[in-house]
Amino acid sequence: MNDFDFLHGTWDVANRRLTAPLTPGPDVWEEFPGHSAVRPLFGGAGNIDEITFPTLGGRQGVTLRLYDREAGQWSIHWSSSRTGRLDPPVVGGFDGDRGDFYADETYEGRPIRVHFTWHRLGPDAARWEQEFSADGGATWELNWVMDFTRTGPSAGAL
Repeated sequence: MNDFDFLHGTWDVANRRLTAPLTPGPDVWEEFPGHSAVRPLFGGAGNIDEITFPTLGGRQGVTLRLYDREAGQWSIHWSSSRTGRLDPPVVGGFDGDRGDFYADETYEGRPIRVHFTWHRLGPDAARWEQEFSADGGATWELNWVMDFTRTGPSAGAL
C-alpha cells in the first residue's frame, strides 16, 4: 500500500518529451524543467502531486494516485491546466523498485494503450516513463521521460 511513499517531498524534474508521438519520420524531442510537490493521502494509500512547468507558459499538472485495497492495485489519474479534465487512470502496481501501469485511451482520435513505468532510484532520485502503443501492446514507443531529483523533505514535512 505504501509503494509511492518514496515520492513524498519536493523535486526538480528534468523532462524529455517526444514532440509528435506515433507519427512517421525522425523523432524530435523537447526538454524542459519542472518542479513537483507530492504529499501523502490516506496514510499511504494515496498521494497528490502538483507540478509546474515554468518554461511552458506556467503550465501545471496534478496527479492523484489511489490504492485500491481490495484489488491490490494503484490507479494514477492525471489532469493538466491545458485541458482542465481528469484523464482516465492507468492501473497497476510495483514489483520491487519498478512500477508498471496501463490503460486504454485515445490519442488524436485513435485508440491506444498507455504504459507508465516508475523507477525508484534511491531516496533522492526517481524516473517516470510514458509509452504509447497503437497496435494493442505489440510494440511501444517511448514518448516522455521525467527524471526526479529531490529538493526537499519527504512525507508529512510538506
